[in-house]
Amino acid sequence: MGKKRKIGGVIGAIVVGGLGIFLAIGPGIVEKQRNAVRPHAPWPASAEAQALHKTLFIGDWHTDSLLWNRDLLERGTYGQADVPRWDEGNVGIQVLTAVTKSPSGQNYEHNATDAHDNITLLAVAQLWPPVTWTSLLQRALYQARKLHGLVERAPKRLAVIRTQRDLEAVIKRRAAGERVLGTLLGIEGGHPLEGNLANVDTLFEAGYRLIGITHFFDNELGGSLHGQSNAGLTDFGKAVVQACIKRGIVVDVAHASPQVAEDVLKLDPRPIVVSHTGIRSHCDTKRNFPDALMKRIAKHGGVIAIGFWKDVTCDDSPKGVVAAISAAVKLVGENHVSLGSDYDGSVPVAFDASELAAVTHEMLAAGYSPERIRKIMGGNMVRVLRAALPK
Repeated sequence: MGKKRKIGGVIGAIVVGGLGIFLAIGPGIVEKQRNAVRPHAPWPASAEAQALHKTLFIGDWHTDSLLWNRDLLERGTYGQADVPRWDEGNVGIQVLTAVTKSPSGQNYEHNATDAHDNITLLAVAQLWPPVTWTSLLQRALYQARKLHGLVERAPKRLAVIRTQRDLEAVIKRRAAGERVLGTLLGIEGGHPLEGNLANVDTLFEAGYRLIGITHFFDNELGGSLHGQSNAGLTDFGKAVVQACIKRGIVVDVAHASPQVAEDVLKLDPRPIVVSHTGIRSHCDTKRNFPDALMKRIAKHGGVIAIGFWKDVTCDDSPKGVVAAISAAVKLVGENHVSLGSDYDGSVPVAFDASELAAVTHEMLAAGYSPERIRKIMGGNMVRVLRAALPK
């Protein structure tokens, strides 16, 4: 019996030790695989481009960096974005989007709502609070707390934008030479509301100012571009949009079914956003809305934010991203195009947040004027936020 106990103790120690090793290094290994930057020589950035880039106010509508356990105040050796790299890239506003559910086998064509959820395992492996293991709402609130904690640690480097006044304060601070990054919390899909309209207020109080309707699967608000129903907004979804209008929360239709996007356009008098995407006629993939719908979103005052990964641009080099931007400008006009990198969103990219001057270089090489570059790199984003955020 004693010998069996010793053997059992050894096995138990091995299991516990193995679990400890997994918890210590497993999430990092996963992120290195999921958020890779393709090895490359330095991308071109002329002296002219670098000089112009330093004068830009740059905004990015979409990153998922809060999902991961890296300290975003430190420059990472992996991943695609963090505060030092945003600073090196001269980013002025960064939307940080909370991912709360991701279906196993995720794809652009067809995902079941009840598919196994990948984020649950990630939350456990990263030692998130146990309450987040079973609640999508709590996952969103935890990621908001992570951002607020970063701001408390580094108030000179980070600020949270909740209102138009906060937005103007960040713009003013950066114009005065401060290297502050304005952050804005977003939700990747409305499922953290958990079917309860009162949770719009819960997320609003936590600082969320952008809500995507769906992600990779149909939810209580409506159909996903990658789901099963192709449905429009449900009654609950319509109520959520109305609540967003009332409170000053931007509505994002990236990943939504085309019918959901059409329904939002009918309800929301403000500009809406496609936060990370490409142009269908330029890169023919289901992930990109049909051109006619993009035109209607722009005509409504909205913006199309071009992503930095190959699935939506068909070429993820800086030159390829600018080609996708040019396709968007040709389709909807220079006043309706923005940036939406999807950094740290489980997509490989060819350049990270520190290398954005290469995009400015390629825009100049393509014949863009400084005025047009200013609009696309951040000016159009500021216009939408001024129109949508609470006063």
